[in-house]
Amino acid sequence: MEKSNEDALSEARRYLTDLMVFEGAKFVVPIEVKAEKASSPQAVESTVDPMAPAEEVVALVGEEADADAAPIIGPMAPAEEIVAPAGEEADADATDLPMPATAIVAAADGQAPGQAEEPIADDGNALDIFRQQICDCSKCSLGSTRQNFVFGAGNPAAGIMFVGEAPGADEDRQGEPFVGAAGQLLNKIISAMDLRREDVYICNILKCRPPNNRDPQPDEIEQCEPYLKRQIELIQPKVICTLGRFAAQTLLRSSDSMGHMRGQSHQYEGIPLVATYHPAALLRNAEWKRPTWEDMKRVRQIYDGVEL
Repeated sequence: MEKSNEDALSEARRYLTDLMVFEGAKFVVPIEVKAEKASSPQAVESTVDPMAPAEEVVALVGEEADADAAPIIGPMAPAEEIVAPAGEEADADATDLPMPATAIVAAADGQAPGQAEEPIADDGNALDIFRQQICDCSKCSLGSTRQNFVFGAGNPAAGIMFVGEAPGADEDRQGEPFVGAAGQLLNKIISAMDLRREDVYICNILKCRPPNNRDPQPDEIEQCEPYLKRQIELIQPKVICTLGRFAAQTLLRSSDSMGHMRGQSHQYEGIPLVATYHPAALLRNAEWKRPTWEDMKRVRQIYDGVEL
């Protein structure tokens, strides 16, 4: 009986620690970001139903909702007062998911389709060269509507690689992934993992923002996914963490909901993959913070064995 009480006490302390991490300052978007968004003359009201069922809001369109319209929540904001980021849409039809691309075109990486690629130990130069090779891509219609090609950012030899869906409005303007409200939250999550943004690599399946943050189309994924595969080959991460339902469904060739995909063992191209919620989804659904933290602890454990 005494041992049982000790186990219960340990579990309670662990839960309290997790709660303090995820509900504390580490997971609140900075006040300065809130002030900046509130003063923006371009701010618009979200049109997404704040009471929509959870299964309809797991996926967010684009890497994150338009930052000019994305709400920022405080540390004590009730979940029912958290408004969904603008541009969020319902789950994409899983039947639109394309089959895996079989080759990277010669213009992208200098090799003919089907030709075996030599492993490259990247010190950053190879990744930068690859970026220069594809940054003017116009293989799909997004090449004519983007402001900037959003290649990715972070450590070229990172052990952890975060993969989102597509750039949002801020990313399109700045040419860097996850720089809006959801990006600020992702930075806090990475910090809670005892890592820095500079320690990991962050990118998206699509390199260009879909107009109005709509869902990526099958032909766009077909053209862009080989670029992601090449990034993975150059970076050689120990673990991939997909952010959001759409990114997970695309890489796993699955139509499952996020609830079914997260917490399971997955692989992409032989690399362990952990599926979790998009940071922007956490801005609306506070109840998803705890399962997301469990996923992040698993990412860190796969990466270097550290138990958070």
